Amino acid sequence: MQSHEFFAPIKRELQTTEEELYKAVDTRHPLLKQASSHLIHAGGKRLRPAFVLLTGSCFTSNIDHLIPMAVAMELVHMATLVHDDVIDNSLSRRGRDTVKARFGNRMSIYSGDYMLAKALHKVGEYSRADLMKIVTETSVKVCQGEFVQLQSAFDVEQGIIDYFRRIERKTALLIAVACQVGALLAGASPPMVRAMQRFGRYLGMSFQITDDILDFTADDSVLGKPTGSDIRQGIITLPALYALRNCPEASELRDILSSPENVARHADRALSIINSSGGIEYSQKVAEKYIAKAHLMLEQIPSSQARTALSRIADFICIRDY
Repeated sequence: MQSHEFFAPIKRELQTTEEELYKAVDTRHPLLKQASSHLIHAGGKRLRPAFVLLTGSCFTSNIDHLIPMAVAMELVHMATLVHDDVIDNSLSRRGRDTVKARFGNRMSIYSGDYMLAKALHKVGEYSRADLMKIVTETSVKVCQGEFVQLQSAFDVEQGIIDYFRRIERKTALLIAVACQVGALLAGASPPMVRAMQRFGRYLGMSFQITDDILDFTADDSVLGKPTGSDIRQGIITLPALYALRNCPEASELRDILSSPENVARHADRALSIINSSGGIEYSQKVAEKYIAKAHLMLEQIPSSQARTALSRIADFICIRDY
């Protein structure tokens, strides 16, 4: 199923958002413009701007005033991706060269900083302190999540609770905020705003767990990056955490995952152990539980085409292969 089927209620506004993304990073400096627009050209799911627009559509019929916020959410997301690719030394994303691969580390860092600054400029267009506070505080927490992930590389002693806290900051918070600000800007009541925020958080948790599953199971050409990238970088996700605690080869897996040198030599063996451990199936069930919680939040929202679209996106999160 293609994403445009989910986005039918906001097709026009999402197209305008796409156009505004390019305008947002426009600059008279040719190389900075090239680097900053490179990731936009690569495409993407555009989930975060879609969540702003769809949640807003649940409460108002005119959502044009949400477009600058939709642009801001995608720019924050893209800034984190550009920086991630430098940290992870990633040369491919979405089947294309990363900004790092095309323009080098320095230009990548500067273009990521530029995107984040442009995102905050977009939020500033609303002249609302509450919106700026939400977006800036979330940006800080996202950075903290990435920092914790970096610190926990090759740490086989980390717990499942540590993992959940990390992915909440790294992924779920930005999706939760996209839903929250969409509802806020549409004039939803405080209980409705809270329901939408929680919907986004639960969906974001499921989204990241599913991403972590796909790192073990997806086809490289579909995923747009090499399978097993997380393990090779020392990022220990839920399937691996399950295997470390439950499979007969846990001791062997622990030895491999705790050392960059051992991972480099025995990554395929680690992947084999994790895939046969039941960790993938366990993680899938956890992802499905978060989607069930997301649906409970949606049930509090008045029925509409937009709510139906959000429900279908939630269902799709757990079964996607990219």
